[in-house]
Amino acid sequence: MYNFQILTKRIAWQGHAGAALDAANGFTVVDCDACRFRHIVPIPTPAALAHVYGHEYYTVEKPLYIERHVEDREWLDLVYAERYDAFERLLPAGRRRLLDVGSGPGFFVKHGVDRGGWSVRGLEPASQAVAHSRGLGLEITQGLLDSSTAPALGRYDVVHMNEVLEHVPDPRGMLGLVDGLIDPGGLVALMVPNDYSPFQAALRDACGVDPWWVAPPHHVNYFDVDSIQRLLVERFEVVSVEASFPIDLFLLMGDNYVGDDALGRACHAKRKTFELALARAGKSALKQEMYRVLAQLGIGRDVFVIASKPA
Repeated sequence: MYNFQILTKRIAWQGHAGAALDAANGFTVVDCDACRFRHIVPIPTPAALAHVYGHEYYTVEKPLYIERHVEDREWLDLVYAERYDAFERLLPAGRRRLLDVGSGPGFFVKHGVDRGGWSVRGLEPASQAVAHSRGLGLEITQGLLDSSTAPALGRYDVVHMNEVLEHVPDPRGMLGLVDGLIDPGGLVALMVPNDYSPFQAALRDACGVDPWWVAPPHHVNYFDVDSIQRLLVERFEVVSVEASFPIDLFLLMGDNYVGDDALGRACHAKRKTFELALARAGKSALKQEMYRVLAQLGIGRDVFVIASKPA
């Protein structure tokens, strides 16, 4: 566990200035006036992050990441099906080219391939994840999305990024690269953690729970429902916003899974059971509407946004 401090001062670093919120691991979270979202300072260099995600992430930070994805496969297929359903509703027939940036173990790419009618490709920096994906027979390019790799990737109707923007030193710049990969009328779809949320504030203020979501240097940026939309509308038109299941409910009810992997997995299993039960009952549309309402309240562990590139 990190040693956290609650800070009340302002801080300035290389053009980034704002209220200092938390400090951990030698970094400070700042509510940046210039960026209009929260991020750490100092901001790690792209080279430092490339080393972390190319070599260390799956062995040090997330050693069970691939294994957990395999365990979650049935539930993930439900999540992924809903995303591809949304893309097909929003795009005309024939526009089915998708790039998954940060494709991880490859299951989102594989879902698109197995679905049929989609041309799907992944981009992933971690060698372990790339090897796993290629073992599934998928087309995966190893690397980060940057100015050197983007020109060779081609053009797409959808660029999908699941839990990517919180890790990058320049999310605004990355969305500029994404813009250049999408044809007019295409979509960018991304999920980021919903941090500094009302439930997290309640846990901190009423329960004395440290801000476990502050995890530098792996998490550089700390978006919420509003700030991720502010960033997107600089280039795109937001067409859909959903939260994910508010897993912090378990913390508020006394199941403190922070630092307790077994309890965390048990709480996650209950979340999966809930969503799969609704799907089997034909109530997935109800669940999605509930998550849209939760997003309006700023509640939910993650936020999933789809935005369109102007034609």
